[in-house]
Amino acid sequence: MKYHIVTYGCQMNLHESEKIAGILKTVGYTDPAPLEEADIIVFNTCCIRENAENHAFGNIGALKKLKREKRGLLIAVGGCMVQEAGKAEALRKKFPFIDIFFGTHNLAELGSLIEKKRAQKKYVLSLLEERKETEDGVVPVRTSYPNAWVNITYGCNNFCSYCIVPYVRGRERSRLPEDILREVEALAKEGYKEITLLGQNVDSYKSGDWDFPRLLDAVARIEGDFRVRFMTSHPKDFSEALVAVMKAHKKICKHLHLPVQSGNNRILSLMNRRYTREKYLEDLALLRREIPDCEVTTDLIVAFPTETEEEFEDTISLVEEADFSSAFTFIFSPRTGTRAAAMEGRISDEVAKDRITRLVACVNEKTRQKSAKYVGKTVVILCEDFDEKKQLYMGRDEYGRMGYFPSDRDRIGEFVSITITEANGISLYGRAE
Repeated sequence: MKYHIVTYGCQMNLHESEKIAGILKTVGYTDPAPLEEADIIVFNTCCIRENAENHAFGNIGALKKLKREKRGLLIAVGGCMVQEAGKAEALRKKFPFIDIFFGTHNLAELGSLIEKKRAQKKYVLSLLEERKETEDGVVPVRTSYPNAWVNITYGCNNFCSYCIVPYVRGRERSRLPEDILREVEALAKEGYKEITLLGQNVDSYKSGDWDFPRLLDAVARIEGDFRVRFMTSHPKDFSEALVAVMKAHKKICKHLHLPVQSGNNRILSLMNRRYTREKYLEDLALLRREIPDCEVTTDLIVAFPTETEEEFEDTISLVEEADFSSAFTFIFSPRTGTRAAAMEGRISDEVAKDRITRLVACVNEKTRQKSAKYVGKTVVILCEDFDEKKQLYMGRDEYGRMGYFPSDRDRIGEFVSITITEANGISLYGRAE
């Protein structure tokens, strides 16, 4: 029997889909397949923004005809959107052909839910209010070679006023350091070349007397030819100890993703971010003083409730001052159940679109300037894939910049030195040395 997994959202979801594939194998689904050929289709959903939910609803609805035509086909829907209050019932009413519903806290239960559905005609719905077990016993089917994801925490305690993650992922839990280190050691021996430590907030990792800098240091000391990344960090937990560990190890990529969200202190306070613009810039100054070549990427939200034009301009000026390598930019998306969703002062769509357009233009210009400085230089990239459209191999340098190059042999999984001959936005083009 064959399976097909549809994944929405962040790197956490991508890795959880690898775990879902591992669980499917234990109950008889041996190979991935195109959607039309699958015996089970699993949607791993996201609810961080309204667009992600709309895409999921549209793609699930499109399966009604296939479900009617293909006898024995199972459809399972899980992840953040299902865990959101009231959403599983809404999905069940709108799409009665869905066979299995599961949430974020019981992914490890998927195999038994499938067995239960096989034994009955009625749909199966299982949601837990909190995570009772991790998926440490699940062997994932990793699909991202030469990259590998490793969870270090689950859930989030920050309760940013716009964010639904704590409500659908639960309170923060850290994995045991020995389990994390054992997983990384195994990945290094298997030949993975880039290992990313994952958590909603990696900096708040805590297990006994282990904090995140200590864990990161231990990971970087593991033998093997591989790079280390981590995401996502929260500015309120930024520390000199973290910078010291990043500086001490060549294996750790000199790249920090540090979401700032806004450049205005009043908006940051409304967002419950618990730092100021000034503190954020002080931390960047410390980082660049200790690691001058470190690149910083970020997340930015425009049109948060009551944001004025002057406050939006503070975000634009922060982009100029912080000198980000690149940024992910978003219009505020109200999430039911969060504090921000109930705030007055909603910004009109027209103003929001104008602000995001101006912010993207500002960010893109900074990114172009950064990329242009690469031309003529030789950089080391980890070759990750072959771009069929461009007919070029591709991969990222340690700062996260994507580079493309031609080769007459397969270079995937290799560290390749390329001399940059052209820069186009966020992408670099060159020749292998």
